[in-house]
Amino acid sequence: MAAPAGPAVAVEGAEFSYGAIRALDGLSLTVPRGVSFGLLGPNGAGKTTLIRLLVGLLRPRRGTVRVLGEPPSPRVAGRIGYMPQLPALYGELSVAHNVDFFARMYGLKAGRHERVAEVLRLVGLWERRGDSVLHLSGGMRQRLSLACALVHQPPLLILDEPTVGLDPELRATFWEHFQQLTAGGTTIIISSHTMDDAAHCGELAFLRAGRVIARGSPTQLRQAAGREGASLEDAFLHFVRQG
Repeated sequence: MAAPAGPAVAVEGAEFSYGAIRALDGLSLTVPRGVSFGLLGPNGAGKTTLIRLLVGLLRPRRGTVRVLGEPPSPRVAGRIGYMPQLPALYGELSVAHNVDFFARMYGLKAGRHERVAEVLRLVGLWERRGDSVLHLSGGMRQRLSLACALVHQPPLLILDEPTVGLDPELRATFWEHFQQLTAGGTTIIISSHTMDDAAHCGELAFLRAGRVIARGSPTQLRQAAGREGASLEDAFLHFVRQG
């Protein structure tokens, strides 16, 4: 079967405001398919607002948004795995029942129980599968939220600060899995202000004040800072000063 044509995400001139606060200021961005793409910027840069536009929770005041070749809609949302910044879980349900609920919502039937078990092992929660979410730590809830986003094997994963609260070993396990997913054609968009996450992405976009101020691979962006040994933080500051 031929690979789908066109980018996974195409945003053109998107504007959005919360009252007098302009969160997106004519932002334009394309994300090709089958890559890990990082959105990097400080709090208030517009990362979470952009993600909410992509999953259809918000609509731009101006501009266009296309996801997997279509405007955001409930039908397109079924092909997206979305992990919000704050876990959206059902506290009274068990770990396994939370993942199974999302699997059923996404229409999984054949092999559903096996897939639930697979993602729980991936995030290190298999042994806690019978526990109530109310008894989990913050980091464990973060892991469970990721399992819910992965369970239906979507072609597009959108993850808002996915590794916050995770220990280094589990973070490394996640990134190994993310790399396997992109190798298989999945597109992953990750919003983060963590330089470790950014360094793992195939491509990055620096956001500031609702606009993209630079994009490229981590190596390209570090080189643009113009000095040996520059970090991604150095590169970001370089582009801020240029703007």
